[in-house]
Amino acid sequence: MGEHTLCALVDLAPGTAQRFDVGGHRIALARVNDTVYAIGDRCSHEDFSLSLGEVDVDNCEIECARHGASFDLTTGAAMTFPATEKVASYPVVIVGGAVVVTLP
Repeated sequence: MGEHTLCALVDLAPGTAQRFDVGGHRIALARVNDTVYAIGDRCSHEDFSLSLGEVDVDNCEIECARHGASFDLTTGAAMTFPATEKVASYPVVIVGGAVVVTLP
């Protein structure tokens, strides 16, 4: 699939997440300070959008708004129950102020 420009960095406020649909992938972009992370946007416990959840900037995690499961933004690992399975994570770079995600 390759590299995909999803948005401008300035369009993603620190401490927030946003959903993007690209090439059959649902991606949750989350910004922690000036770093952006990309993970799969489907909670592994139940098919619910992670981008609707709260970004925990102190622990670099996102919490599913439906049942409270937390996921590590760097790896996609499930950190708290009820989720036990990780979600996909994708490499992100900032190029000329644009957020670029590499998909498999």
